[in-house]
Order: sequence, then structure tokens, then C-alpha cells
Amino acid sequence: MPLNIEQKKEVVKELNIFAAESVSGAIAEYSGLSVSDLTHLRNKARESGVYLKVVKNTLSKKAFEETDFKCLIDDLNGPIIIALSKEDLASPARLFNDFSKDNEQLKTVGLAINGEAFPASDIDRISKLPTKDEAYSMLLGLMKAPIEKAVSLMNEIPTKFVRVVNAQKDKQEEVS
Repeated sequence: MPLNIEQKKEVVKELNIFAAESVSGAIAEYSGLSVSDLTHLRNKARESGVYLKVVKNTLSKKAFEETDFKCLIDDLNGPIIIALSKEDLASPARLFNDFSKDNEQLKTVGLAINGEAFPASDIDRISKLPTKDEAYSMLLGLMKAPIEKAVSLMNEIPTKFVRVVNAQKDKQEEVS
């Protein structure tokens, strides 16, 4: 059933609002996927916090015009599914990359992060970016290492001093 003008405006508004708040996005051709495959993809998207939507290309182009995803407008051709993420830079790419391993019909056509477009061939590289929590964990590990090293060095000073004193005492006992 085709959408009337008011419904189309509502779809454009919803996509525009979500795109304006998102930091990354990906678009993929989904022709050849069954309904159960698309349902599975939607479930995976929901689990990973990715907004997933199938929208007519003309409506998507209107929605993306004043957002950071304007760079993807040229890639909106054919049956397209849009994935957007508000927090994790790599979530849309990771979602499509993981799903396309089992479903070759899903072909990523474009990627964008903070207004910069990337070719679909970069999907592997982008999908391997750490999540926000992983990045924080890595940063904390880097920050913690010098502190642990300093504590270790500070602990070795009295230990070495005691060893030197004991060695001196043993040497004195041997002489006497």
C-alpha cells in the first residue's frame, strides 16, 4: 500500500531526526534476502543499538540532505536498507559485515562516519574498530601501565636495600 504525502513527510522527518543525531551509518542492497533473513537482521540491529530502516531512495535523499549523511546520497540506488548508530562508530559496519558473511545477498554500498564517506571496500577495516567500552578499556590500560611500573619500581627500592644490607651482614659474618 503506497504512502500518502503526510505519511511520506513523517517518514522523512523520522529518518532526518535520527540521522541528525547519529555519528555513523551504512547502506546496503538487500535484494534477494528473504523475510526471515530481514527479520534476523532487524533483531541483530536491535541488539547492537542500530537503527535499521528500509525507506524509498527519494525519501532517504530528502532526509539526508541537511545531515552528515549527505555524502551517501549518491549511493542510494536500488533496494537499500539504512543502518544508523548514535553512539558506536563501527556498529552499522559491523552489523552488515557480520550478517553478509552468512547472507551474500546483502551488499554494503556505502559507509559514513561523522560526515565522511568511506567506500564499501573499507567495511572490514571499519567493522574492526573497537566499541566505546573497548576503547575506554584500552585507554585505561594504557593509563594504568605507567602507574603500575612506578609502583613496582618504588617497591623495589626498599627490597634492594634490604638485600644489600643482608649481603653486607653475611659478608661481615664470614670475615669474623
